Amino acid sequence: MRIRRHVPPSMQWRNPVPGLGTAFQGRQSMFYAGTFVGALVVGYAIAVFVFFPAPIFASNKSVPSLLGLTTDQAQQAVTAAGLKVEKTDGVRHPTAPRGTVVWQDPPAGVVVPQGSSVQLTVSQGPQPIPVPDVVGYDGTVGQDLIQASGLKVGSVDSAQTAAPKGVIVNTRPTAGRALDPGGKVTLAVSKGAPTITVPNLTGLTLDSARVVLEQASLTLGTYFRRSAPAPEGTVIEQQPAAGTLSSPGVAVNVVLARGGGG
Repeated sequence: MRIRRHVPPSMQWRNPVPGLGTAFQGRQSMFYAGTFVGALVVGYAIAVFVFFPAPIFASNKSVPSLLGLTTDQAQQAVTAAGLKVEKTDGVRHPTAPRGTVVWQDPPAGVVVPQGSSVQLTVSQGPQPIPVPDVVGYDGTVGQDLIQASGLKVGSVDSAQTAAPKGVIVNTRPTAGRALDPGGKVTLAVSKGAPTITVPNLTGLTLDSARVVLEQASLTLGTYFRRSAPAPEGTVIEQQPAAGTLSSPGVAVNVVLARGGGG
């Protein structure tokens, strides 16, 4: 006995409503596409706000020119441009004044996102120059060496020493000390060893004392008067004392009696 099927086998899994399967498949594809796009958006949001936080719509700024500005002026210019100074380095520079900007990164005019960093290189001034060792040189030669090194001779003092006359015996600052270019060096030049015996001026008048000193290649220095039991206007004291060894041109100071003894 045969049992008749009411639904043909080929129709068991077919959609009884025409066109319904195609619509379902379309909605399913749209669901998958929306899920994919959503995952991309969520991933981007996580990357931007968690791993790489940054403004989404950051505006661009032009880096200002900072060369030649002082550190404070450069800092103000960078801040006003919506940027920031990340690091400041120092470097010796032969001409730029100390504390002025000699290099920047990025360079002026480059367009960068707002809040970007600018690195500055600031001059520490020219390389210091060590004072040359000119002790033992003739004064003129020593001055030439000082000037050739990039320094200047401040003043030339004389000193009574055993070194030959005109020879440099000392410098201030001493040799090896570093100065900025153009710094001044004071030289001490020997007047020669003391070879002249200071004559005794006691009892001489001022004019006579002057003549005696000039004959000895010395000079009359300062003088003042003091009451003493001696003829008025005669020498009662002198400095350096009589018999002291001295160098040519040294000044001798004297005290004159004011007469009357009272």
